[in-house]
Amino acid sequence: MSNFEIAYYKSPIGTIKITGTDDLIYSVDFTDEIQEANYNSREIQNCIFQLDEYFAGKRKIFSINYILNGTDFQKRVWNEMANIPFGKVVSYKDIAISIGYSKAVRAVGSAVGKNPMAIIIPCHRVVKSDGTIGNYGGGQWRKLWLLDHEGNKSGARRPDS
Repeated sequence: MSNFEIAYYKSPIGTIKITGTDDLIYSVDFTDEIQEANYNSREIQNCIFQLDEYFAGKRKIFSINYILNGTDFQKRVWNEMANIPFGKVVSYKDIAISIGYSKAVRAVGSAVGKNPMAIIIPCHRVVKSDGTIGNYGGGQWRKLWLLDHEGNKSGARRPDS
């Protein structure tokens, strides 16, 4: 097994920590910590390249190799989120219905909150049924920024709007 490497990517909405190996990405998360990073991983370099393109408005779909570590239910939710098109939003309820658990909206919300691949698996595209944005591990301001960046026309908004 390859050794894990870590990179820190400076995005327009803060630092993103990328953990991976030469072949796979294991996590992409926002962080306030920045440590020295020394990485040679091809897949981390690929992930950084694709994030650059995304933030420059040149990429709408990611094609990195990643692995998801979680329960079967979480993986179903994350895989469903990966199919949400750029610039669109769906509700937690929509995801619950699409994976066959129509009454598990709160469990879906919990799984969304544990998404290990921020931006790559677009949990920022999941909103409440009433159109408010709901929570976001990176902060609501980041979620709104990402939705605006993608030209979202859904009218997703903060609960206090």
